[in-house]
Amino acid sequence: MSLLVVGLSHRTAPVGVLERAALTGEVPTRLLHDAAATATVAEAALLNTCNRIELYADVDKFHAGVAELSLLLAHHSGVDLEELTSHLYVHYEDRAVHHLFSVACGLDSMVVGEGQILGQLRDALAKAQEEHTAGRGLNELFQQALRVGKRAHSETGIDKAGQSLVTFGLEQVAAGAGEIAGKRALVVGAGSMSSLAAATLVRSGVTDLLIANRTPARAERLVEILGPDVARVLDLAKVPEALADVDLVISCTGAAGVVIKASDVAAAVASRGAPEPLALLDLAMPRDVDHAVHELAGALLVDLESLSHAHAASPGAGDVDQVTRIVSDEVTAFGAAQRAARIAPTVVALRSMASDVVAAELGRLDSRLPDLDERSRAEITQTVRRVVDKLLHAPTVRVKQLAAEPGGASYAEALRELFDLDPAAVHAVSGTPLGGAPQPSTGGTR
Repeated sequence: MSLLVVGLSHRTAPVGVLERAALTGEVPTRLLHDAAATATVAEAALLNTCNRIELYADVDKFHAGVAELSLLLAHHSGVDLEELTSHLYVHYEDRAVHHLFSVACGLDSMVVGEGQILGQLRDALAKAQEEHTAGRGLNELFQQALRVGKRAHSETGIDKAGQSLVTFGLEQVAAGAGEIAGKRALVVGAGSMSSLAAATLVRSGVTDLLIANRTPARAERLVEILGPDVARVLDLAKVPEALADVDLVISCTGAAGVVIKASDVAAAVASRGAPEPLALLDLAMPRDVDHAVHELAGALLVDLESLSHAHAASPGAGDVDQVTRIVSDEVTAFGAAQRAARIAPTVVALRSMASDVVAAELGRLDSRLPDLDERSRAEITQTVRRVVDKLLHAPTVRVKQLAAEPGGASYAEALRELFDLDPAAVHAVSGTPLGGAPQPSTGGTR
């Protein structure tokens, strides 16, 4: 497996570019299928969150893979390729694995250590499996990334650096608009981020909570979970007029345009008469709340852009170094296992060839010595097999060890050359067609 990652995130692109590049609706599914259908890609997965868009692919050609995936990202995001390219990052093989493991641990998140990324990675893998674009390679890789992320959270205090965008956002809200406890709140949206926001508000002491969503049934289910004594469903069309009756709004929908207009916020502020500003926490990408709200007196808007600036100025967590070491160790172990696995078909093919040679020679012995008694025949057979096994044991064990080291792929080729192994036999053992890339185990788009 030759892993390639092409993507952009809050670290490489301003929020304005991320907002324009945001993939919504059926676009992520179409991008995933188009990526898996390209000539250089055997498997593909897409990690699409509010602050990152990343394509993970098993490719047979690096430069062609980068070009094709970059072009697809530009096409589906609607951002011109020349502009997008300046914000893209590319990671390959071990560096790509290191990037994914870092992402899983929250090291690459806007809020370092946030745990929600593990759920997003799990969703990305599930989507690739559902669409039959992920095979054995990406399945194993993502499952290992999830294990590494869980290890980082269980063995270190990285969680203390930041639980989620919601908690970090609410800290910024509290700093500018007072404590969350006792506030009247409105959550717009009922997806995973909005549900987390609603639950966090209740834990923070909010006892009057409105939930508005495009699909009322989802809002009703969230109210049932939170409790009708705390939360109520609000018709999405009534959000503008409800702004005047709340102290805090959290919005995170999948809408392609503005959900909360500056004019509605201005009208709500004028009619509130409260000493604290109307606080709005916008966690959507593209943004739900009109950027012009930043300029309104009596309103406090905290969005992904302001969260990025706030987190850049915050002190780092003491456990980050420990998690970084965990990631490095896990990348080394994963790479060694992958390299060792690549030589296994060659070793199996070698032993199979040796077995065939033994069988052929024993057959010749039978024809030359037809009167040989069974006891002697069995002893000769065992002796020949032991000799062959002992001769092959040391080189096959050693070649596995050497293959697990960086640059070890050449040892498999040397073994095939020295013993004149049939390439078709090696490919048959590995389960790949001669001259082709490994096929997705769950089906494929190609």
